Amino acid sequence: MQQFHERDPLTPAFWDERFAGNFTPWDRGGVPQALRDFAAAAPTPLTTLIPGCGSAHELACLAEAGWDVTAIDFSPAAVAAAKAAVGPWAGRVVEADFFAWRPAAPLQLIYERAFLCAMPRALWPRVAARWAELLAPGALLAGYFFFDNAAKGPPFGIAREQLDALLAPHFDCVEDAAVADSIAVFEGKERWLVWRRR
Repeated sequence: MQQFHERDPLTPAFWDERFAGNFTPWDRGGVPQALRDFAAAAPTPLTTLIPGCGSAHELACLAEAGWDVTAIDFSPAAVAAAKAAVGPWAGRVVEADFFAWRPAAPLQLIYERAFLCAMPRALWPRVAARWAELLAPGALLAGYFFFDNAAKGPPFGIAREQLDALLAPHFDCVEDAAVADSIAVFEGKERWLVWRRR
């Protein structure tokens, strides 16, 4: 079993150490089907943010479809991995803190993929408030949400009732679907959800 020195997921060093050691069990190495279906069904390309992007495979998929997409991560090692993974779209990967980053244009979508569950639970209200701050009425928060009650993480799972309470002040859930192609760490414990900013 791999041993790590950094224990605080709120520091870039925690994630740097895992990327440097090629320990990324949350990385599927490709683009999940529900996102592909969502992008194909969208009437127009959306200005999109992928926070905590990791290797950012989704960025390349969306950019190739004509979407204005930016991927951010505060881990230099994650940013380096993402830039290597997305090739010609590397300029759209930015080293930044989600809580301080400012979009160049109004966002129409924030794509959630293992970002909330990477954060300790005490930080979740701040994440939800920032999602609401970044999205204007009608904009979407869409992606994969991890439901689990294990005390240790990351990933830190959430109860559905807790997620609803977290997002209900600002968002309405407009789609809720089972996930058929989960990777091992999330299998049987995640759902594809789309939330619309009120």
